Amino acid sequence: MVDLRRLFGGGSPRDERDEPEVEEVEEREPNPLEEAVLSHVGESLSGVVGRVASEKGVKFEEAARGVFRAVEDGRVRLVDPSPPEGLFGYFASAYSLWFWLVCGFVGVVLFTIYAMPQVYPLVYLRYAAGAIYVLYVPGYTLIEALYPKADELERLERFALGVGLSLALVPLVGLVLNYTPWGIRLDPIFASLSLLTVALGAAGVYRKYGYWLLTRGVGGSV
Repeated sequence: MVDLRRLFGGGSPRDERDEPEVEEVEEREPNPLEEAVLSHVGESLSGVVGRVASEKGVKFEEAARGVFRAVEDGRVRLVDPSPPEGLFGYFASAYSLWFWLVCGFVGVVLFTIYAMPQVYPLVYLRYAAGAIYVLYVPGYTLIEALYPKADELERLERFALGVGLSLALVPLVGLVLNYTPWGIRLDPIFASLSLLTVALGAAGVYRKYGYWLLTRGVGGSV
């Protein structure tokens, strides 16, 4: 059979292997608990799960999966019944718990360095806390500031980037301290890393607060 495209200068015939393949997309099964969930819109999350479990005769865990399946499908939205007021209220709310945990960990490292007796086996606690503090915490707070949305990165990606950025930030702090009167010693390094970590964490909370103002969609009632 004569290929007319080649005969009239249309180029070589296209290989069938270069054609895009069409794959069948499996349709997602309908949510059997969706109607029961929608009938209780406006109630608290725990109340909706309890009512669905009671009405449908299913376990609490299965009812909870049905509720969150409705959330994933966009049928309902979780909202906070008592949202924090203003930036300072957001700082003091559960939304910023991660930031206060980071500050608490800085306090733990401070205690292990300056207050805890450096004797066996307590000294290993100092080694472990110091390693986590240097190798992960600064990069973690920077990642939270750069990517405030929880769904922007997977947890494993956040962990890997946190370690990588910490390995980049800590030497930079040491390089800057090398050209200061304090030099590269324990006290200036700890103080610099602590200030950097808290500052990056505060920036992360601020960015998350801005995103939260746009969504207003995380929390407690359905």
